[in-house]
Amino acid sequence: MKRTVQIPLLFGLALLMRAGMGEAWADVSAEQGEQLIYLLRQDCGSCHGMTLRGGLGPPLTREALAGKRTDLLEDIIYYGKPELAMPGWQGLLSREEIHWLVERLMKGEVP
Repeated sequence: MKRTVQIPLLFGLALLMRAGMGEAWADVSAEQGEQLIYLLRQDCGSCHGMTLRGGLGPPLTREALAGKRTDLLEDIIYYGKPELAMPGWQGLLSREEIHWLVERLMKGEVP
């Protein structure tokens, strides 16, 4: 059974409009960070739990990610893991945005 991921309309449109900018968005501003945290809470949270403590997908807490390699976590987000129903986000998020999210998760800095 194929699973689809729905992104809130306004956020999805903003990401698509920004897609042509490629890697130019290396620094994440406070506003962009808020949008990324919203994505994490809403879209990632739909599988990983709204508190990110696990659900269909594994927990994304600092404790659960301890000892994991940052580059591998980033690749999982970027490319996905279809066999585990994890979509790839390469069409919507840049490597820098994914790195920013992984860093926040690994430091336990997700409100």
